[in-house]
Order: sequence, then C-alpha cells, then structure tokens
Amino acid sequence: MTTTHLETDDCGACGDYGSSRRSLLKKAAVVGAAGAVTSVLGDAVTQTVFGATGGRQPVLLLLSLRGGADGLSMVVPHASPAYARHRPDLAVKRSSLLQADATFGLHPGFKALEPMWRNGRFAAIQAVGMKVPNRSHFEAMELIEDADPTSSARVGWINRMIGSLAGADPFQAMHLGGSQTPTSLYGSQPTVATTDLEALDLPFGEDAGLRRTLHAGLAQMYAGRSTPVGRAGTAAIRVADRARSAGSAATAKPAHGARYADDDLGRSLARAAGVVRAGIGARAISIDHGSWDHHEGLPWRMTSMITNLADNLAAFFTDLGSSGDLVTVVTLSEFGRRLAQNGSYGLDHGYGNCVLALGAGVRGGRYYGRMPSLGTAARPADDLLVTTDYRHVLGEVLDRRFPGVKISSVFPGSGYSTARRVGFMA
Repeated sequence: MTTTHLETDDCGACGDYGSSRRSLLKKAAVVGAAGAVTSVLGDAVTQTVFGATGGRQPVLLLLSLRGGADGLSMVVPHASPAYARHRPDLAVKRSSLLQADATFGLHPGFKALEPMWRNGRFAAIQAVGMKVPNRSHFEAMELIEDADPTSSARVGWINRMIGSLAGADPFQAMHLGGSQTPTSLYGSQPTVATTDLEALDLPFGEDAGLRRTLHAGLAQMYAGRSTPVGRAGTAAIRVADRARSAGSAATAKPAHGARYADDDLGRSLARAAGVVRAGIGARAISIDHGSWDHHEGLPWRMTSMITNLADNLAAFFTDLGSSGDLVTVVTLSEFGRRLAQNGSYGLDHGYGNCVLALGAGVRGGRYYGRMPSLGTAARPADDLLVTTDYRHVLGEVLDRRFPGVKISSVFPGSGYSTARRVGFMA
C-alpha cells in the first residue's frame, strides 16, 4: 500500500523539499492491502476498518518540527566556547537563558513552559538523531519516520506501535492538521489523517434531514455486500457516524481558560486536546509544525518560532487539565543545523539535534543526553555529533507509557533495552 507524505514546504532555499514531494506525488497510488480498503471520505484519507473506542489510556503526541530545527538554539550549550566562537552573531546570550545549569540553558522563547520545567514535567535531551547523517529533508523525514533501516517495506513506527495494541481502530492513530498520512502512521493498521474530524462526516452533514436520507440510502446500498467495496462502504458509514460525535467534542471551546494562537499549530493542538478529552480511543496523535528551515535570519525567526511553540504547548496542557496526566508530548525534527553560522545570518543542514519531552511520565526539570565536544577535529563538517539514537528516546516513552508494546518490533535493530535507557521517563 502506498500513500502520499505530508511536507510543509516553506523552505525557499531547499530544492529537495518541493522537488521530492512532487516526485512522490506523481508516483503515489492508493491501493488495497492486507484486507483493508483505503477510501477517500471528506478531505481525509483513511483505511476503513472499524474498532472499539478507548477510555482513559496513555496518549503519545508526536510534534514534528519540519525543516530541521536548530537544537543548539533551543537547548543552548552555553558552557562550550566553540558555540559562541562559531556563532558570533547568532549565539543566544548566557544572561538571557532560562533554567540554565552548568552546561545548558533554554532559549528565552520557552518562557511559557518554564512552570512545567519547574514542576518536573518538561525535559530536554541533547545530541539526538539517526546513526548516519542525512541532510536531505525528504529522505531524512522518510528514514526517521520509517525507523526500520533494515527493511525495504514502507511502514511507519507509529503504525507498528498501533499494531502492538488491541483492536484495529482508525482512531487509535491520527494525524491532525493535514489530510495526507505522514510516513510514521503509514502501514497496514488503520489510521486517520484530517484537518478536522467533522470533515469525516457524510456530505450534507450540516443538514440533519439530508444527512439522514443519505445515511439511509448508503446503508441500504452497502448492506449485505461482501465485496471489498461493500465492506469499505459499510465501515466508512460507521466511521462517519463516530467522527460526527467525536468531532463535536474535539472542536469544543478550550477549557480552563486556555488560549491558543490563531494559527495551524494552535488549531491542531486545540483539536488534539479535544480528542483526548472526548476519550475516543486515540493512542497516538501526530501534528506537523513547519518553517524551521532557517538558512537566513535565524535570530528573530527562532525567537518567534520557539515562543509560538511554547505558548501553544502551554495552552494545550492548560486545556487538558487533569487529562494532561494521560499525554506525553515528544518533539522530533529530521536533523539539526551546523554549528557555524553561514553568510546569511542562518545555519545550514546539520546532524544532531535536541528532543523535547513534556507531560505524563516525564522526569522533567533536567537536561539529558551526552553532549559531545564542539569545535574539535573529530566533529565532521561542523556538525553536532549524535550520542543518543532517537529510537532509544522514543522507545523509552513507549516502554514506560505503553507496556504492551514490543519495542523490538516497533524499532527493529535499534538495540533498545532498559539498561540503555536515557532516564528521562519515570
């Protein structure tokens, strides 16, 4: 089965963003596999296999920072003389950092999340990434989301994760904010990708009379048909019925005085909070947040981006209230940036990066990961070296929050074990 992969193309300097995406779209096709039929319903692509709802269960929210965010601006290695030396115009000043220890400090844009850091619910892991550098946006995204370099099959790690859980419910794993399934969710298990759950409803859903008529007609047409199309049609009607009620709950007014930014990230996180509060069975939620490809004008752009990210995440956990005890948020970007600034007051594609972890189960208020030396001959091409495999970070979240998941099946060949845990999850 193949599907399209969502990329937020706001990188004017990187040709592989647009060209690779166009190439994939030309080759992509939607076909049936493993007894499931992929259908288009509303503006979403969803495999129409239906299962039971869930309750108050742990939820992983993967926030993908598309474009290659600069982890050295987010979690600043202020103790390294090489950091300031190679970034004479871009280095974040030590005096402005939040929650600084002897080695690291947070960019001042994280101010809205500082209470979560103090309360032990926000942590950062530095020098994280893939074993082998890859500076192509498209290829790195595919590799990091597939997370199985030994296989030629295109199956995402979240899809494998869902396969380890009970049931076959398309609402267990969903991508919010776009109708194209990212690689992490792609595979044989049913998933949902949509800008809005209510978009999964039948046509004319806003007119109760027309909807009832259409519902009855479609139900009669597909009833008793044992063909793949018949089974898909029947399942699609059930999904639409469930999405209708779930969508209303997911788009309810934010709770506890939470205030999101009126932008894509704010809207997606608000819907995610509604999905969690509605208890419709989501176990993994994916959200894309683009525009992190800063080849030029990095200082003001990073400040704006980080502030927006922090403000929206703070609103998300405020909105969740007690349901925040269910949700663990992890950020991931396809690669980091070079240590040295370029001639446009920006940074080019690099290697190692930071990961942020917030919420349920996080042992926060600390920096994790082994920081390599910067500015040495052993550092290739001014990159931050990777000392922690990103699959070990994700594996630790699954290990501690989803005990029924077999980590070796989700991340084959990663070598994850409890003895090699980073330690940021309780």
